[in-house]
Amino acid sequence: MLDNNSLIQVSSTPIPSYLKPSSSKTRGLSIGVTGNGSEQLKVYRYEQANGLMVFADHAPGGNDYQVLLYDCYACAPDSDLDWRRMPLFSHDYDELIAQAAKRHKLDPALIRAVIHAESAFNVFALSRTGAMGLMQLMPETAKELGVINAFKPDQNIEGGAEYLAQMLKRFDGDIELACAAYNAGPSTVVHYKGIPPYPETQV
Repeated sequence: MLDNNSLIQVSSTPIPSYLKPSSSKTRGLSIGVTGNGSEQLKVYRYEQANGLMVFADHAPGGNDYQVLLYDCYACAPDSDLDWRRMPLFSHDYDELIAQAAKRHKLDPALIRAVIHAESAFNVFALSRTGAMGLMQLMPETAKELGVINAFKPDQNIEGGAEYLAQMLKRFDGDIELACAAYNAGPSTVVHYKGIPPYPETQV
């Protein structure tokens, strides 16, 4: 799952107010906390030679950079962030999603919701644990699913949809358990006999 640890390239698009950092510093920052002691997300921002602004979860080798600290609203189960009002990307990859949904007998809206939650439709999303692409496939899972390049939308969506269908079959069509298994792994769901007590899974 994308946990704000991905490398993201953007142009000069303004940052939405709810994502603006609460503080920023240059080089050498190891951790950030809010006034009430809660941990913040640390994002490295730097500019490439071609003018693209890059946001990453690790410091660049030879570039000057800034460290931005973000409150992780979505990480807290009791967050007041209303996911029901968060806009979905309503048209991106429509054809690929529709094809995968038809092949694996899934609701296209479910595939789109998983992509939204896992990567926010960032094709090149790469989590700290190694999950890749739109549907955040782990390397071993991608290999088992026959995905050669997880950063190609067609392969990622096809592999992710197949894996999601497997989870639905394993958990008797229970969407909540299937999505939890997709995110945290089926053995974890079995171990906890339900949705694991991980904030990123419960949210």
